[in-house]
Amino acid sequence: MKLALSAFALVMAAGAAHADTVTQWNFNSVTADTSTSTGSLAPSIGAGTLMGLNGVTLAFGSGAANGGSSDPVTTDDSGLQTTGYAAQGTGNKLSGVQFNVSTLGYDSVVVSYDLRHSNTSSRYELFQYSLDGMSFVDFATFDGNAGDTWFNGRTVDLSSIAGAGNNSDFAFRVVATYAPGMTSYAASSSSYAGTGTWRFDMVTVSAAPVPEAETYAMMLAGLGLVGFMAARRRKA
Repeated sequence: MKLALSAFALVMAAGAAHADTVTQWNFNSVTADTSTSTGSLAPSIGAGTLMGLNGVTLAFGSGAANGGSSDPVTTDDSGLQTTGYAAQGTGNKLSGVQFNVSTLGYDSVVVSYDLRHSNTSSRYELFQYSLDGMSFVDFATFDGNAGDTWFNGRTVDLSSIAGAGNNSDFAFRVVATYAPGMTSYAASSSSYAGTGTWRFDMVTVSAAPVPEAETYAMMLAGLGLVGFMAARRRKA
């Protein structure tokens, strides 16, 4: 019986979910050049695309300034600098950045990112997800209640969302949103302006690999073995 349980434990461990980094953007130059005003829009791990929304422009800035992001790189740490957000009282939930990442072969999707708010940027950021790359669903709002400050490790767990995993069309957005219950933007500090900036770093999509058919077969065989040994023990 102990042998059977040990075998079952092994096959269960082999099929246990563990998180992999599916895609990650660190925005650093592919070849280090000691300049944080240059960088790369291509993922540093995996594959994916990104774009600015509703007139938001993309450039690069320091990922180490004002306390810094969680990027372990110290000498060439670039972040994605964004500006050109909507004017006060307009464009709610429309201005920001969209990321497209295929999650084929994965489930239990989790997205994380670091974000630096400037003084005049929108205090509130809204995370939205899409299962078709076109229609987006509001999911989580974060409060960037300090200017010139990094908020590291923003984390959004989408494991409960059917269709987020194993989906070639998965996408998500981080967009500026009005202050709760208001029809205008609040500033992180000072007064809101569309020229305020958000700076992204370490944008990461993590997920658990979907077990292959062979793994399921091993798990079922393990269950059958445990059942068989238990039945023999009862007869004895």
